[in-house]
Amino acid sequence: MPLALLALAVGAFGIGTTEFVMMGLLPDVADDLNISIPTAGHLVSAYALGVVIGAPLLAAATTRMSRRSVLIALMALFVLGNALSAVAPGEISLLAARFVSGLPHGAFFGVGAVVATGMVAPERKARSVSLMFLGLTVANIVGVPAATAMGQALGWRATFVGVSAIGVAAIAALVVLIPRENAPAPTTGLRGELAALRSLPVWLALGTTVAGFGALFAAYSYITPMLTDAAGFADASVTLLLALFGVGATAGNLLGGRLADHSLRGTLFGGLASLVVVLALFPVLMRTPVTAAVSVALLGMAAFITGSPLQLMVMEKATAAPSLASSANQAAFNLANAGGAWIGGLALAAGFGVTSPALAGAGLAVLGLGVAGAAWAVDRRTAVTATARKRVVAAHVVEGVERVRG
Repeated sequence: MPLALLALAVGAFGIGTTEFVMMGLLPDVADDLNISIPTAGHLVSAYALGVVIGAPLLAAATTRMSRRSVLIALMALFVLGNALSAVAPGEISLLAARFVSGLPHGAFFGVGAVVATGMVAPERKARSVSLMFLGLTVANIVGVPAATAMGQALGWRATFVGVSAIGVAAIAALVVLIPRENAPAPTTGLRGELAALRSLPVWLALGTTVAGFGALFAAYSYITPMLTDAAGFADASVTLLLALFGVGATAGNLLGGRLADHSLRGTLFGGLASLVVVLALFPVLMRTPVTAAVSVALLGMAAFITGSPLQLMVMEKATAAPSLASSANQAAFNLANAGGAWIGGLALAAGFGVTSPALAGAGLAVLGLGVAGAAWAVDRRTAVTATARKRVVAAHVVEGVERVRG
């Protein structure tokens, strides 16, 4: 694997850290700015909104730039957003800074995935994407706990100074490690990129992402009350248990990348099916501390097995113009975050029990399997139609040759 993938992983590590660290810093931020914790929670939403808006817009706006230059510019915007967060004097300015921090997120992963797959042989494409995503999953194990501890010890503003420094390191790595010839400008332009989004297979792949990862976030958004109220863990143990989720996600990401290079569709179906099983068993697994801890790791593994296959599938369905579609898939991930949390909350508010969000997630994973099945059926029909057309053309050619001979 090219060393240049390390530069993408460093950028992903910084992005993953800043995305999730705010959840651990909410009490500190709320106290410092004299706002309530629910109001401070809008800072998480502001980042997610930046991702959803920024992913397609920035990918579309940079179609004439070399992908190497786009990645560097996106990481510079990331540094700016986090630096503004560190010096924000009040709630409104911090909301704006968090929105700016989220803008480059989706486009960086989208364009980065295109660059990563362009530097390796076809049989290693999924693994190259999984190695870039490795920075995101490792951030949940190392980056978020370390950044949270820094914020609690030195003040929450120090955290964003540290994340800005990671962004600067990522820029240096991108400049040094990514060759210009491996990340040229797209040849299709904006019109071609937009045309790729008119494809039904692309939208089915995006729909699978929303449903599949919506299943994850329906449960994960409420994992803390499950662990404390159902499994009986103390509040102080939750951080360590969430690190187990990161370990599982890292293992699933690497496993999914390796398996998808052998069978992309099979890995996707297998990952979604395993997610259904894990989420359906959550009410049982949450009855004892040991099985609850195992279930957290299994949840991360089952969900992230599908990460690389989904990203690669979207890119393959938009093969002539993959940058915008690949970035749109990152917006789909964040829609899954918001939508899954909302659906899980509905189950909880309806009084179905503290583990009911996991069952709602299992339902979403089944929906994801259905959408993936529909995508498979469309591909089969397209392949059969293409084969039939080739046979008709071949028959006409043979008939023409026989007429000439006659």
